Amino acid sequence: MEYLTNFYDGWRDLMDNKSDPRTRDYPLMSSPFPTIAISLTYAYIVKVLGPKLMENRKPFELRKVLIVYNALQVVFSAWLFYESCLGGWLNGYNFRCEPVDYSYSPKAIRTAEGCWWYYFSKFTEFFDTFFFVMRKRYDQVSTLHVIHHGIMPVSVWWGVKFTPGGHSTFFGFLNTFVHIIMYAYYMLAAMGPKVQRYLWWKKYLTVLQMIQFVLVMVHSFQLFFKNDCNYPIGFAYFIGAHAVMFYFLFSNFYKRAYVKREGKDKSAVKANGHANGHAKALKDGDVTTTPTRNGQANGFHNTFSKFTTEMCNPALNSQSTARQRVVVNAGNK
Repeated sequence: MEYLTNFYDGWRDLMDNKSDPRTRDYPLMSSPFPTIAISLTYAYIVKVLGPKLMENRKPFELRKVLIVYNALQVVFSAWLFYESCLGGWLNGYNFRCEPVDYSYSPKAIRTAEGCWWYYFSKFTEFFDTFFFVMRKRYDQVSTLHVIHHGIMPVSVWWGVKFTPGGHSTFFGFLNTFVHIIMYAYYMLAAMGPKVQRYLWWKKYLTVLQMIQFVLVMVHSFQLFFKNDCNYPIGFAYFIGAHAVMFYFLFSNFYKRAYVKREGKDKSAVKANGHANGHAKALKDGDVTTTPTRNGQANGFHNTFSKFTTEMCNPALNSQSTARQRVVVNAGNK
């Protein structure tokens, strides 16, 4: 009982006396547990409740909603990036080591408020997944996607509570810039086939994400060698560890989604070439291969290639994707 009492007293001392008093009364800042509860609820909805509710429903058509939502996210991310620039990173912050300004100066307060709005933006990003579920795009609700979105509000909460400014806000500075490009891509993708054919650069968004995490790692871990601004080293470990984890998650996703898939596409093209060659030889009377079998193989590879292309594009209609899956499965039987 004494142990629990000491733990509770220590916890209250941490929350009440060792946190930043300027952000203490901000919404959801009294304790991390409401944020944890919201994040767990999000994971439950997108992995369990949402698919169950959509089980006997047709996918929602959300093209206009997606265009508006992504446009708003572009504007919101641009504003957050602007605030991070004026708050410090392009207005006097030292990229080598930057302490937290705990004063009540206008610049320091602006930075603290910007940190809270960045924290709030992590909740608005939940709608990315909600829309996937409503459109029955369950292939997009991957473990990487849910972990990335679910863990971010909890992670950012600690920064707003204890260090709303200074060295570790470099992550938000880069992240908001990446999100401007990312949501602009998804807004364009939602506009339909006429625009989608120009969006060949989707895979480079993942590359940009990985570059972001490498820069955050270097920026955070440099404090292990020289911390002459006396920044709380625990948060450098915290941010750096997140960057490492996300780098490997996104790297694995890139390999699965693009490197291996491109290899399969090349194999499919090669197989198509062989099948067409056999068909031509058959026409010329040089071989005795059964034409029906060659035609089925060629049709299967064309279907598979089209299917993988549609899987890469989040703006395509889910009903079309479902039909392609049926064709592929039928060809595999």
